[in-house]
Amino acid sequence: MTSSAKYHLHLSSEIDAKFAVNLPELWEYRELVFFLAWREISSRYRQAALGAAWAIIQPLATMVVFSIIFGRLAKIPSDGVPYPLFSYAALLPWQYFQTSTQTAANSLVTNTTLITKVYFPRLVIPLAAIMPGLLDLTISFLIFVFLMLHFKVQPSPRYVWLPLFTGLGLCAALGVGLWSSALCVKYRDIKHVIPFVMQLLLFASPVTYSSHLIPSNWRLIYALNPMVEVIDGFRWSCLGIGNPFGLESLVSILTTALLLVSGTYIFRRMERSFADII
Repeated sequence: MTSSAKYHLHLSSEIDAKFAVNLPELWEYRELVFFLAWREISSRYRQAALGAAWAIIQPLATMVVFSIIFGRLAKIPSDGVPYPLFSYAALLPWQYFQTSTQTAANSLVTNTTLITKVYFPRLVIPLAAIMPGLLDLTISFLIFVFLMLHFKVQPSPRYVWLPLFTGLGLCAALGVGLWSSALCVKYRDIKHVIPFVMQLLLFASPVTYSSHLIPSNWRLIYALNPMVEVIDGFRWSCLGIGNPFGLESLVSILTTALLLVSGTYIFRRMERSFADII
């Protein structure tokens, strides 16, 4: 092997070591992930009169508002199912994505003391930040089951696909969370930008309407939104409407993968400077 080839091989190894994720090390700190996630759950509902009931109230109240405005007044089609079920099935993954990304964006800043005093893989913090939302998602889903019984909609065997679409939503939240948390350390404006972006993305996602209403020549561009596949997947799994498998689905999944990989790269690249900047 020539000296030039050895140099490039050595350089490539250094880059891989610098930006690659050390999964065995991350696994060793799994208890810290659970501890931080539980601390986030405790602090979220501490001194709250209704406690974990807010995990139910928020999507339920939003569903009622959407049903009145978009279901009754605007009469947006709901693919043959009652509009409350149609909107609630979309709000399940959307509320998880919105809450998790906002929590992850501020996660490094809110754990300043931990970062500056103790060594651990910094990826633990945004990873722990997206975990509490899964508990809220589970609680909200139980209400969805009662709503299905109320509207006399039969459960579908497609429920077995829900973990897949939940995992896809988790990857999308983690990808955005890695980007926003790393940038928030250096640019504190990010914590103000994220809620604004979430408001815009809400109406750019098929929450209040069906993705079938999007003109066919725009659907591939529309599918660049990773939540399109997740929301369509939830509706298909729970209500049997739509088709989450197609070219648009592939575009949405690739976007999620790109977000996750690029977010990990940026996070790892900025990780060494966190303690100095924060």
